[in-house]
Amino acid sequence: MVAMPALDAAVLARREAIVHALHGIVPGEGVIAHEHAMRPYETDGLTAYRQLPMVVVLPETTEQVSAVLRYCHTEGLKVVPRGAGTSLSGGALPLADGVLLGMAKFNRIREIDFANRVAVVEPGVTNLAVSQAVDRAGFYYAPDPSSQIACTIGGNVAENSGGVHCLKYGMTTNNVLGLEMVLITGEIVRLGGKHFDSGGYDLLGIVTGSEGLLGVVTEVTVRLLKKPETARAVLVGFPTSEDAGDCVARIIGAGIIPGGMEMMDRPAIHAAEAFVHAGYPLDVEALLIVELDGPQAECDHLIERVSEIARACRAVTLKVSTSEQERLLFWAGRKAAFPAVGRISPDYYCMDGTIPRGKLPLVLNRMRAMSERYGLQVANVFHAGDGNLHPLILYDANKPGELDRAEQFGADILRLCVEVGGVLTGEHGVGVEKRDLMPTMFSEIDLNQQQRLKCAFDAKGLLNPGKVFPVLHRCAELGRMHVSGGKLPFPDIPRF
Repeated sequence: MVAMPALDAAVLARREAIVHALHGIVPGEGVIAHEHAMRPYETDGLTAYRQLPMVVVLPETTEQVSAVLRYCHTEGLKVVPRGAGTSLSGGALPLADGVLLGMAKFNRIREIDFANRVAVVEPGVTNLAVSQAVDRAGFYYAPDPSSQIACTIGGNVAENSGGVHCLKYGMTTNNVLGLEMVLITGEIVRLGGKHFDSGGYDLLGIVTGSEGLLGVVTEVTVRLLKKPETARAVLVGFPTSEDAGDCVARIIGAGIIPGGMEMMDRPAIHAAEAFVHAGYPLDVEALLIVELDGPQAECDHLIERVSEIARACRAVTLKVSTSEQERLLFWAGRKAAFPAVGRISPDYYCMDGTIPRGKLPLVLNRMRAMSERYGLQVANVFHAGDGNLHPLILYDANKPGELDRAEQFGADILRLCVEVGGVLTGEHGVGVEKRDLMPTMFSEIDLNQQQRLKCAFDAKGLLNPGKVFPVLHRCAELGRMHVSGGKLPFPDIPRF
């Protein structure tokens, strides 16, 4: 799909001086330049693509980040920001002629303010750690990606991550109130704060989901929610995926907004059950996990309504959690679906697209036909309530041609998402993986306008170049009515 060019000779000649300068900014073990020591940074969650960076720098303070970016801006050096490296779209893949800026040392919770229901955290704090830090007071942080034990808040901001509870409580963008960010020039800016809204342009909304193209986040103010009085999960099995998809649409159509509503098909059910032993039924084609929360009386009423809808959609099994331990066990199977599938296939390609909920039965049918055409199995895990699909295409990278077929299959799934009125991504971002599919959804005018926004933050195009945009233009050229020439060379990434 994409690869990187050989190191520019001029950059190679300057490498020693660059490493020396970075050591002056981040002393001690903050600069990694040895090939073997840089190996952990050569890829992210999109492991089919790998590239060693020119150098890795691990700052510990905002001032160090500012100094590093100012130096790179002055020297014209490309910079790739990186959190925990869990990106599944290649958003944190390094550049051979670029500096990889690792934010893992920004791992402190700076403040917990229960009076204002916020926490101020550094970007290297893991998603789950925020909820754990405020659990004693009955609060939690709502976005909960399946990788929440490892993924970081900074990465969540970059990709606008969601999770199983985003249907009712929103994505990262709905739960972030403020940011401290360093621009490529080294300027430190603050957006938002502890208040719920800011006047003027929605710069906070622009930065959230910007995939490291606009700046480097060094502090995040997140919204804390009070734990609901009651939360219960309903486990519903169906004879077909279409029946499960119909049930999803009917629940939302009835005006019910569950705390979470997830769907798994037979391969994913069996893999998760063998891995976690969550008590999933194994004789069904599709499984829905529907969580209702709020006051107990409301929960009891909604469980009855959801049960009635499920039975009308030909549900063959229905089980309601009777304890908090059982509710968490239901979710444990779903959250372990990705590693569980890794036990039944040598490799898998995790997709991410979003569709209108009502198109779920149609899309499932079409994906089944694609699976037969490509000769590859697919295990489906969905954030069914908001139409965010995560098909897992099973393949063996050791078999010639299977990775190519998996990528082609995945591209067809994403084209289908757009065809039925959906979008290319829900929470994994565009990165490298979906970059060349952007024209499927956007016109050249749309894409150029998006690049103009990037130019307002990063006129030299030094932050995370080669990601998101299928064609790169120089900022000066984008200022003209008709773009002619001015295209930048494309960073390519070797695939393994």
